[in-house]
Amino acid sequence: MKWILTFIGGTLLGVIALFIYLRKVGTEAPPPVVVPPAVTAPAAPLPPPAAALPAAPEVPTDLNEADLPIRPAASAVPAIASVDGVGASAAVKLMIPVDGIKPSDISDNYNQPRGTDRTHEALDIMAPKGTKVFATADGKVAKLFNSKQGGLTVYQFDPTETYAYYYAHLDRYADGIKEGDVLKRGDLVGYVGVTGNSDPNGPHLHFAVFELTPEKQWWKGTPVNPYPLMGDQASAATATPATAVR
Repeated sequence: MKWILTFIGGTLLGVIALFIYLRKVGTEAPPPVVVPPAVTAPAAPLPPPAAALPAAPEVPTDLNEADLPIRPAASAVPAIASVDGVGASAAVKLMIPVDGIKPSDISDNYNQPRGTDRTHEALDIMAPKGTKVFATADGKVAKLFNSKQGGLTVYQFDPTETYAYYYAHLDRYADGIKEGDVLKRGDLVGYVGVTGNSDPNGPHLHFAVFELTPEKQWWKGTPVNPYPLMGDQASAATATPATAVR
């Protein structure tokens, strides 16, 4: 009988101890969950800085006949052989660019004064308004420009892009002509007019030639006298152009 009581007492003590243990475990906070730090991918290297784009040429915004061509600095003028003041590569006969005009009809007014601080540096070829203006030689149309004093103008580069031919005071351009067109000597460029600062009572073509700088900027160069290049070409000046505008 005694051992039965001992067994029952031990069992009760065990149940009580288990009950106390379970209550204690239930009231304790669970251990914190440790989250490992996130593994981040290394940042991609920054691309190298892009090379700076070349600056756009500084084209004057109010070009006019009095300013064109803008003379380059002396250091930018190449040394060239000259024939009567014209570079050797330009010493080919130019066609008189106005329809019906003979050599005897033009005069060398290249060195005439204009104001008190400059000379003409071009030829004024007088002709009625609407007279056809032809390309004086082969070359590409570099610029069509409406200037304050020159009016409707055309800048044409020779095939070597050494010289530019400048036609100003045009009444209108030849139909379809555009920048980049390659003209042949005698192709139609436009028509004599009085645009810009031309005297309305004296329509004429203002024609100039200038040597380009190495940068081939249509608005900059060294003027040369075109008069010596227009010799006995009456037949060339009055002939029907052989090719159409390109």
